[in-house]
Amino acid sequence: MDNKLYVTYNDIHKAVKKLAEKINASDFDPDVIVAIGSGGFIPARILKTFINRPIFAVGISYYGIDNKPNGVPQKIQWIDEVEKKLFGKKVLLIDEVDDTRATLSYCVKELLNHSPKEIAVLVIHNKIKKKDGEFPPEIKRYYPAVEIDDRWIKYPWDAEDIDDHDIRNKANSF
Repeated sequence: MDNKLYVTYNDIHKAVKKLAEKINASDFDPDVIVAIGSGGFIPARILKTFINRPIFAVGISYYGIDNKPNGVPQKIQWIDEVEKKLFGKKVLLIDEVDDTRATLSYCVKELLNHSPKEIAVLVIHNKIKKKDGEFPPEIKRYYPAVEIDDRWIKYPWDAEDIDDHDIRNKANSF
């Protein structure tokens, strides 16, 4: 078996539910959810089940076709009328993984340009490794569901054969 971590939809759902419970038990009550595409879309939708807030989607490209970083994140899609939708709001930013942190830190800095009241960051997996980007001091809340070593994560939404993907997951511990 390879050293990849195969994560199922059930794993994602359970991790998001755990994070929602943590957020609901805190004093952070988001006004909006911002999902980074494409990895943050499904976790954001699951989170909406537990924290019923509007979801805005942003597209940020950092990795190329060869799965290697492009150097600098690029905006692909952004929120329409962002100033009206984020000004003075509590924003919960979601992505599937905090790998290099380049995409997350870039997105946080862009969101801060629109004067939200607060931004919290939620990820399913945080890879324990040196990060290429850092969060600005305004980020006080960071919610990772699972902390893992630096290994390749295979998410179910990337699977070509979901049955094989789920079989490979059985060798993992999540």
